[in-house]
Amino acid sequence: MSLRCLATGRTLAGPQANPRCSLKSPTMGEEGGGRSCGTTMELQKLKQQAMEYYRENDVPRRLEELLNSTFYLQPADVYGHLANCFSKLAKPPTICRVVGKNVLDGLGLPTLQVEIFCTVQNFPKNICSVVISTHFEVHENTLPELVEAENIERSEAVSTAVRWVNETITQELRGMAPSSQAEVDQVLRTFFENKVQEDKERKESEKSLEDSAVPIPSPLTPPAPPPPPAKKKGQKQGRKDTFTEKPILPPEPGEPVLCGSMAIGAVSLAVAKTSAMLDSNPLYLNIALLKHHQEHPAKLTVPLLMVSLVSCGKSSPGKLNLMKEVICIPHPGLTAKQPPPPKTETKKGHNGGKRSQQPITGKMSHLGCLTINYDTTEQPLLLIQGICANLGLEMGTNLHLAINCAAHELMDYSKGKYEVMMGTYKNAAEMVDLYVDLINKFPSIIALIDPFRKEDSEQWDSIYNALGSRCYIIAGTASKSIPKLLEDGNVSVLRQSGLIIKHTNQTTVSDLVEITNLMDSKKHVAVFGSTEGESSDDSLVDLAVGLGVRFIKLGGLSRGERVTKYNRLFAIEEELVQNGTLGFNEEHTFFYLSEEAEKAAVAGELPRPPGRIFPTEVVEESVKT
Repeated sequence: MSLRCLATGRTLAGPQANPRCSLKSPTMGEEGGGRSCGTTMELQKLKQQAMEYYRENDVPRRLEELLNSTFYLQPADVYGHLANCFSKLAKPPTICRVVGKNVLDGLGLPTLQVEIFCTVQNFPKNICSVVISTHFEVHENTLPELVEAENIERSEAVSTAVRWVNETITQELRGMAPSSQAEVDQVLRTFFENKVQEDKERKESEKSLEDSAVPIPSPLTPPAPPPPPAKKKGQKQGRKDTFTEKPILPPEPGEPVLCGSMAIGAVSLAVAKTSAMLDSNPLYLNIALLKHHQEHPAKLTVPLLMVSLVSCGKSSPGKLNLMKEVICIPHPGLTAKQPPPPKTETKKGHNGGKRSQQPITGKMSHLGCLTINYDTTEQPLLLIQGICANLGLEMGTNLHLAINCAAHELMDYSKGKYEVMMGTYKNAAEMVDLYVDLINKFPSIIALIDPFRKEDSEQWDSIYNALGSRCYIIAGTASKSIPKLLEDGNVSVLRQSGLIIKHTNQTTVSDLVEITNLMDSKKHVAVFGSTEGESSDDSLVDLAVGLGVRFIKLGGLSRGERVTKYNRLFAIEEELVQNGTLGFNEEHTFFYLSEEAEKAAVAGELPRPPGRIFPTEVVEESVKT
């Protein structure tokens, strides 16, 4: 007997149909009339249910429209055309599983990978994966005991994050749409807050048990701070004679990082990338839509590169400690891949120094730049100036410089001073004079990163007042974490021109959008930075482009995990050029706000921006003087 459709009653197949699927009606002689009647009633019931099911899902109308349009189009691949049409009618994909894995980063250390599986047309499908770097810094010349302790802590953090993802987060996100980034991030935020509360209760319970078992010893009296040194002869006029040196503040304890918190940031980024891939969009466009409230931006700018060239920091072999990174920044009018135009005449000489100068040698640091042996602050800058002169490039016009001072690594707490060079110590006021002299000698420097510790808030005020109109004063390590900044609602805890933001720990994509919006409203410069323990995941480049930050700091052009990110930036730039949506960065401008104007900006009352100050103007003025 032929098969018939339950919904329409039409014949679906003849006698050649699969006999196991045929509906053979028994004859009166075989089973009797009662059985035949019962079977007919069951078929009628199934037919009625099928008609209701298809009608509820609007199948007859859509199928009729699809067949009619296919007939008129008459595509060469009929079933391919039908498959494409049916895929558009399918339900939106939803998250069905989130998987966490322990993988290795670019230094061979453990870190977290997150994979997102979605239900797509009734089948689970692996959509994408991301790898997030840990927040741990890479220390050079560190005691083996400290390295081992940190490695244990790192392994525990990654293992906890993997467990969170595989046991709880996957259940919390099951059934959610990847396009609902705000809802996903809220679920992750709530989960993290519960974990913080659990950790707090656990520590309180442990502390109460310890207090009941062990008597509390009397606190030790801290040693008195060293007396202020006598005023040196020939003290510069930039400081007041009546200045009394205050004892330095001890280092503030670092912000606590909950073990496993990296799971939150990794899953949030993975969901954003999943949404972009399902929509056949690049990740940077998906981030830009989140930032602009789902409005497609007419132009997207590629952040200016901050490329680390040389390192003369605390771990370098020479006497110089002040310059952990000397960074090159191209002129805003250039594309990321476009080399600056050389001069017609170039100077002779090698490395910009004397012919008798020894060749530059050194090892590669974990930052991807050359660690060289220098003894004064001028030497690395003169080296770069000379190389640029040999290439026909003009510092301050074609290229600019930034200095990562990493002041928190220079403080000698026994002396209460910064050890800028081996055996050379400067107090906070002298450090301000040092930076002013450095900018006067090398006006091509347009940014100072972490010139002081975060505890030295008065010195941040001083250097901002002295140099805020001539270069960017940027807080990196001295800044608070993004969740803490958002909690306070204030990015101007220290007086600075901008912040280095990083995607680590519990920072979600929504947090990144919120912090950049807050910084934009306060006229602060955003620098998107990578962590020191990097992976080959290039998603952070898409984040930087989509968020519209001013700079991106990726380290030096070495090691595969960094070069991958540079190549991704070049690829995005080419895509924007082809689409006609590439916007260009404005000239470097420094908006100096007085203390009163800064307070008004924090209160939300932005004053009218002062006149723009360009680095080229500073160069011209220095030449005239």
